[in-house]
Formats: sequence, C-alpha cells, structure tokens
Amino acid sequence: MPTRPPHRTASLWLSLACCLSIPAQAGEPIKTLQKVEVTARVQGADPFELPASLDILVLDGDDTRSAGDISAQLASVPGVLARDRRNLAQDTQLSIRGFGARATFGVRGLRLLADGIPATMPDGQGQLSHFSLAGAERMEILRGPFSTLYGNSSGGVVQLFSAEGEAPDSLRLSATGGSNDLQLLDARWLGRKADFTYAMTASRFATDGDREHSRAHRDVLNGKFGWRPGDGRELDLMINTLDLPDAQDPLGLNAAQLRADPHQATPQALQYNTRKSVSQRQLGLVWRQALGESNTLRLMGYGGNRDVEQYLSVPIGAQANPLSGGGVIDLGNRYGGVDARWTWNGSLAGRELELTLGANADRQRQHRLGYQNYVGSTLGVRGALRRDERNTVSNNDQYAQAWWRFAPRWSLLAGLRHSSVEFRSRDAYITARNPDDSGHVRHSRTTPVAGLTFAPSEQLRLHASYGTGFETPTFNELAYRADGGAGLALGLKPAYSRNMELGAKWRNTRGASIEGALFRANTDNELAVASNVGGRSTYRNAGRARRQGAELSGLLPLGTDWTVQLAATWLDARFRDGFLICTGAGCTVPSTPVAAGARIPGTLRQQGFLRLQWQPGEWTLAAEGVGSSPTTVNDTASEQAAGYGLLHLETARRWNLSRGALRASLRIENVFDRNYVGSVIVNEGNGRYYEPGPSRSVQLGLRWDWAAQ
Repeated sequence: MPTRPPHRTASLWLSLACCLSIPAQAGEPIKTLQKVEVTARVQGADPFELPASLDILVLDGDDTRSAGDISAQLASVPGVLARDRRNLAQDTQLSIRGFGARATFGVRGLRLLADGIPATMPDGQGQLSHFSLAGAERMEILRGPFSTLYGNSSGGVVQLFSAEGEAPDSLRLSATGGSNDLQLLDARWLGRKADFTYAMTASRFATDGDREHSRAHRDVLNGKFGWRPGDGRELDLMINTLDLPDAQDPLGLNAAQLRADPHQATPQALQYNTRKSVSQRQLGLVWRQALGESNTLRLMGYGGNRDVEQYLSVPIGAQANPLSGGGVIDLGNRYGGVDARWTWNGSLAGRELELTLGANADRQRQHRLGYQNYVGSTLGVRGALRRDERNTVSNNDQYAQAWWRFAPRWSLLAGLRHSSVEFRSRDAYITARNPDDSGHVRHSRTTPVAGLTFAPSEQLRLHASYGTGFETPTFNELAYRADGGAGLALGLKPAYSRNMELGAKWRNTRGASIEGALFRANTDNELAVASNVGGRSTYRNAGRARRQGAELSGLLPLGTDWTVQLAATWLDARFRDGFLICTGAGCTVPSTPVAAGARIPGTLRQQGFLRLQWQPGEWTLAAEGVGSSPTTVNDTASEQAAGYGLLHLETARRWNLSRGALRASLRIENVFDRNYVGSVIVNEGNGRYYEPGPSRSVQLGLRWDWAAQ
C-alpha cells in the first residue's frame, strides 16, 4: 500500500498550529450551554468547571455535513475517531483515545446513550444506527478517566439528547439529495400544550452507495413526550424505532483490489449476496421529582427488542467444521433496565457540594441462531440449522459521585462505581460432534475516579484526574475458543485500565475557546484477536497495553463574520507485551509472534480537523479539511492504510419569511476526488482490510422551518 508523503502530514499540523496564533477579535458571543446535566452527571456546574474532557455539540440543523452520517458530526471532536464506512450493513466504526479500535462491526469498549437510554448492552457491544440526528438537540462526548462512572466498557461516552417540545408549535421539513442517488427526508414537529410537551421526528435515508453492492435505506422514528405539571415534577416518555431492511454489504478489499478499483465489491459479496437487516423497537420512561429545595430523585426504566439477520460470505468448506455456526446469523435480542438516582445539593464547610447516589441494573436476552448460507448449489440463502443457543448478560451496579467547590479557586469531582457482569449461555444445538456449549461466568470490579480543577483566572481552568476502569469481552468475542474446541471462551478475562489526564481550558466573553489535554491509559489483560480464519474470530488476553497522547481543540471568532474551528489528536497506542496469534487456515496453536511495542491496529497516530467559516448576513460559506496519518490494519503490522487529507466545501443561504424560514445548502465533499481508505476491518482473516472512502460527492439540501403564531 502506498503511504502518505511525510511533507503532507507536516503541512496539516503546521496549518493547525498557525490557526492558534491568530488572535480572536471582537465578534458576536457564541451561545454556551450552562448548568445542563452533562455526561459526568453534575447538574449544578458549568462543564467548563469539571476536571474532564467533555465536548458538547449543538445540533441546530444548520450543519450541512454529510447527511445522516454521525461520523461527520464527530470529526470536530479531538480524540474521537469515527470512521466513514458508508456501509449501513456494518454501522459506524467508533473509537475514543484508542478504546474500541478493535471492533470489526458496531461499537465496543465505549458507552452510548440516547436520551439517557443505553445503546450499549451490558457486555459492552453497542450500536449507533438508531440515533436520530434530525430530532437531536445536542451530543455530549466524554473522554478520559470519568468515563468509568458508566461501568463496564467505558473507554469513552457518547450521548445524544433529543430536542424538547416547546410553545409555540414548530415544524421542520428538510430534504437532501446527492451523488449515488442519496436521499434524506426529515420531518420534525415540536410543541407544547399546557403541561404536555411533544417532539416527534421521522427520517428516511437511502443511497445506492459509492461502491458496487452497497444499496441501503434506513427509516428512524423518534418521539419524546413530556409532562411538566410543576412543583419539580417531570415525566418523559421516549419511543424509538429503526428499520434497516436488506442493507447490502460490499465487504472489504485487499490491497490489490483497492488499487485496481476502489468502487468494486469483493467478488464474495456478490457470490453470497452479503446483506444485513435490522429491526428495533424501544421504549423508555424517565421520572424526575424534586424533594424540597435540595433533593432530586430520578427514576429511569427502558425496554426494547432488536432483531438482526445477516448473510455472511463464509465459504462452504469452512462450514464443514462440525463446530461452525454457519454463514447466516439470526439474532433475537430482548433488553431492558432500570436506574435510580438521588441527588442532593447543599454545602460542606460552607462550600457548595453536590452529591449523587444511584444504582442500575440492565439485562439482555439473546436467542442466537446460525444457519448455512447455501442450499445445494444455491448460495446466499438460508440453509440447514448450525447453531441454537440462548444467551443472557446482565449487570448490577451501584455508584456514588460528589462535586465539591472546597475553596474559591478549587473544586473536586470524585466518584466510585461497583459493577457486576454475568454471562450465561444455554446451548440447544447438540450433536455427536458438537457437544453442549452451555456455561456461565461472572466478572465484578470497583472503579474509583477523582479529579481536581484549579481556576487561576475567570477565563482559565486547569485540571488533573485519575481513574480505573474495566472492559469485559462481549458475547461475540466469547463465541469461539481460540484452541478450536467446543464451548464458549469463558476463560477470557476482562481488561483493566488505569487512566490519567492533565488538561487546560480557556475561553473569553467573545466566544473564543481553546482546550488541550495530555492523557495516558495503561491496560492489563488487553483483549486482542487470536485468530480470524474460516469465518470465525477468536480472542485472547494479550497482556499489557498503553494508550497515550495529546488533544487540542479550539473555536476562534475572527471579527464579526469569520470563525475558525480546529481539532488535533496525537495518539500512541501499543501492546507492551509480546504475544502469539494464528494466521493460517485451520490454525489452533498460535505461532506467529506480535512483538512488544507493536502498534494496536485500527488506531491513528495523528488526525486533524480544520474548518474556516464565513457568515456574512444570511449567507454561510465554509472550507473544511480533515486528515489522518497511516493506519496499521493487523497485529503483525504487515500492511497499512495510507494517510490522507481531504477538502470539503459548502455554502448555504437563509431566507426569513413571515412565519418561518427557508434554507438552501450545497456541500461538495472530497473536492479533489482523492482515493483513500475511509475505514479498516482490523485483522480481517482474508486480508480484505480496506473499506474505501467515497469519491467526490455533491449534496443539495433544502429546509423549511415554520412556527405557529
């Protein structure tokens, strides 16, 4: 694979550095969210005061970035790698400070929530596909030690919050069309009648895809209904549905295929008609009750089902193994949970204190069926049953948190969480050559965290924090044993981490802000791929690992019309102990060494984001640059995805009408039509590591906002 010339990487960082040297000039103040219930669960503090790296992205509908793509929204957050897969069959690939990078599909090692409802199951496997960007008000992204307050697999936290219904009623209709027959239709209705609020959103996204065999469409409905009778009482009901039928999967390409034609699908994708269908229905309820002037009680309950059917390209020969689960996956998931939280606001030694105590329990029940992906000579169809098991994973957690402003310039945030996670599997597919694979295992851990904030001036905050965390293997990682034997890999241990952060935050009254952080996370029992052959991935504990680096972000108004936004990340993620892996077909005894000091695959050493925006009156014009250094794609570092730099351009015009507004937008992505790798499939057993990013594309959007009088 060709690598990116070093001078291009240097140019990217030089450009980012130059932006910091530009002084902020007088301009319109930029709105900030004050005293919201942020991810770290502190209700009474401005996020600026907390000893944590926390970004709040306001989603006001004026952003013209990639339609329906959450990865484009997260590009401006340092430390976050949201890969642009353009493959709805595999969902967004997300990692934070190197946590979650090993995921070949979905999200692992991170905590995802939508309106307070977990989108990550108790085992640490999560999905972003049902997040409703059209109905959202903001996203919160937490990085560093305080993520551990969310329990198992909290290498970082991403939360989405829906808009609140308010009077007078308002309606938003938007339509976006673009290259590859991209279509995005959204409708959002917000309103309030007396004590009742409502916010309803419907969205349809459809595309033929930039690659062959990548057609997909997705329908999302999201509703948030509130009751506000006063006296400190609030009730919210959240309803969410997702339908993603038969999303085509073009699979990854090997290096030769990538060079020959990045738009092609892997031949096996066409041969087996690889595809995925997802259907999800979810309901959540949150009750908040003020108990006097100082106490608040919050109760949350949720439940739902998520059904997944996926057709893989597992070859017929690999399914001859009597322990094979086949090439068609049929998952029926039922999940639910409760959370109870009490918050007290008062004082200690005459200084402001906020104390939170809580407990939560979550459970996922999964009926996992596996079938052959052929009948006779016909491929890509459901064949004979090869797997039938019922899996349950549950957690029971208790947590406490305190925020204390113990001196005029000092504050302390500290927390403690105890988590207990239990896996159970009952095998119903038992033959003479495939014995009973039932089993169970329990993991528990207490994870403390603490951080100090110092305020040298009104505009500057310095902080330091330290915490511990743990990450259990997911049910998918327990599915097969590395030695080729029958049964689940119940011998896998959780990974334990120790996280440290030093940070600084600066802002002024003109809307300028700069934040930076140094971080390090040392991990024991790091989870890594042991083998990936014959359609089966197995995992092992690889010993020690370290993720360390630096982040920088800034928002700088330049005069009244110009704004510069930037984000830069440097990350060094490596295995500290050597270990052995399998690389050949049929391998059950690892023999290929991975040396101590090897880079953790799927992580980037450098990435950057730069946006220059001009907004004179009703017009908006912007240029946006993103770039990354090369990505190692496997444990042995035998191949890399080349680094890249991309330029995007956009413009928009707004017309204010008597009862609303009309907005038109145009965005051109990958202006220079560069071929690049948008995401990688880590340790893909056939060497098909590369998922090409989209070529030059154009998106046209039109939005109408109407408000009742």
